Amino acid sequence: MAMDQPTEESAEMSFLDHLEILRWHIMRSLFAILPGIVFAFIFKDFVFDKIILAPKNADFITFRFLCKVSVWLNGIVPSMVETDTLCIGQNLPKLQNVDMSGQFVSHLMVSIVTGFIISFPYIVWEFWRFLKPALSKEERKASRGFIFFTSILFISGVLFAYYIIAPLSINFLMNYQVSSDVENIPRLNSYNSLFISLILGCGVLFELPVLSYFLAKIGIITESLLKNYRKIAFVVCLVLSAVITPPDIFSQLLVTGPLMVLYEISIKIVRRVELANKKALSLPVS
Repeated sequence: MAMDQPTEESAEMSFLDHLEILRWHIMRSLFAILPGIVFAFIFKDFVFDKIILAPKNADFITFRFLCKVSVWLNGIVPSMVETDTLCIGQNLPKLQNVDMSGQFVSHLMVSIVTGFIISFPYIVWEFWRFLKPALSKEERKASRGFIFFTSILFISGVLFAYYIIAPLSINFLMNYQVSSDVENIPRLNSYNSLFISLILGCGVLFELPVLSYFLAKIGIITESLLKNYRKIAFVVCLVLSAVITPPDIFSQLLVTGPLMVLYEISIKIVRRVELANKKALSLPVS
């Protein structure tokens, strides 16, 4: 008796099978975060003193650079720029903890975020492994470098927030006063919440070119659409910047500027995707 040939339905995976595979990708990603969590938890002195709390120290690299710029400008136009005009971040107040478990919770939260950032390339790799079987050979070829560029953009956003947005925002908020009778005594958990939202927020926002690539591949956005909505995109970038930054226009513009640059890069990427699609379909390229 001849063996039954597998039908098309039996060859395809069911929805539950896909969920099971996704579950294991998520589980491996979670396990990948653990070493970073353990590292940050054990070496808390290094993580907090040298990384987390560094942007509020007077000798932070950003503050030292701004001081040098201030001195340089004073040498060029001494009548217009004072020597200490840009020397910010000096004598910022110490943080306080008023909750019994405040320091432990902050330590745990920072450890989790540290583990996520360290293992981000691996998490992207697991996500890519889940998506890859659903792509055609041409789509896989066109998506080469997905893990590399996604990781680079995320790390670039994290570094941009750490060295530029975070220290300037921390300096602004810790020195801002509505009256000299009110003293700023920031809490540790408030500082950590601001710091983490800036770091992760910028890291995610810097993924705009990658998101644009996939939206263009499935035909949701086009080059002409992005060009026509530049002004609206600027407003959206301002709103997104306001969400992840403190309520001062300077910090918002600092984030909005790079986002608009990434938006212009996204337009170029979408154009390349459209040209590739037209070439694949043997249509005339305008």
